[in-house]
Amino acid sequence: MKRLPVFLLVLALLLLVHPRATAATVGIHLLHPQEIDQVRQLFPDTSVQATEPVYVTIPYSLTDLSLRQEWQHFFTTARANNIIPIVRLMTQFQDDVWTVPTRQDVVQLLESLDQYDWPQAERRIIIFNEPNHAAEWGGTVSPTEYADIFSFAASWAHTQSHIYQVLPAALDLSAPQSNESWDAYAFWSSVYREDPEAFDQMDAWNSHSYPNPEFSAAPYRTGRTSMQGFKQELAWLEQWRSEPLQVYITETGWQANRATSRYLQQYYTYALQHIWSDDRVIAVTPFVLKGTPGPFSQFSFLTADDKPTVHFVAFQKALASL
Repeated sequence: MKRLPVFLLVLALLLLVHPRATAATVGIHLLHPQEIDQVRQLFPDTSVQATEPVYVTIPYSLTDLSLRQEWQHFFTTARANNIIPIVRLMTQFQDDVWTVPTRQDVVQLLESLDQYDWPQAERRIIIFNEPNHAAEWGGTVSPTEYADIFSFAASWAHTQSHIYQVLPAALDLSAPQSNESWDAYAFWSSVYREDPEAFDQMDAWNSHSYPNPEFSAAPYRTGRTSMQGFKQELAWLEQWRSEPLQVYITETGWQANRATSRYLQQYYTYALQHIWSDDRVIAVTPFVLKGTPGPFSQFSFLTADDKPTVHFVAFQKALASL
């Protein structure tokens, strides 16, 4: 008789202990607005999500300013399908980096988004992405610049006639302190020193809690670089705020490889029952619905010709088992 690996035995036992459906609303991360038409395919009629609202995280860049027809279709389709958008502000990609946002960029992006007919009264926005990586901020890491841009964007959004829920950029929790990246907590500490009130302008926290190392670790690992990294972030955040924040996990998930593919259904089931079930988690949008062709193909739920991948099948089966 072959012996099962110890970690699989542990995982099986944990799945039997007080299983419950996730308290969060599970959704998916998109890269382009036209992908909104495929979101509901991921949630079968037999899953607990079939009649629930579904969150999607999606970037909105300076390039999108001219795509009015595509984006109104996105918001109209979201309304028809009970989908809640979380829109992440982006600039433009030049010379292998995302340009540093200016205040004018922020105003252009937010004024453009303000003109659309969103599906919900409360509009959720993220102020840029992983600025503790130099490539996400013009080639350098600058928490002081981020503090200024975040405060400006949050103030602008909170003074509009529409209701905006403002989320900070999620950071890469596994990034080292180097010339190309900053440790996440060192970055946020510097933001606080620059503008202590920035944390009071946040309506919820935003986390990229990936199963590292290599996006391939088992889900029951704990600590800052695990799928449960958001727990450490929320605990750390308590020192800077008088009121606790809930969290959106806007990126997470495994890359499909020889070490993970056969276990993905078990991994997703465990995450749904024991990690994303944390009452502080509002929504989870695994990365990414359609990442092929390109560098995100191992994370993709759909192939380039819209066929289900191992992620799609495993995720659906995990939802159906709840």
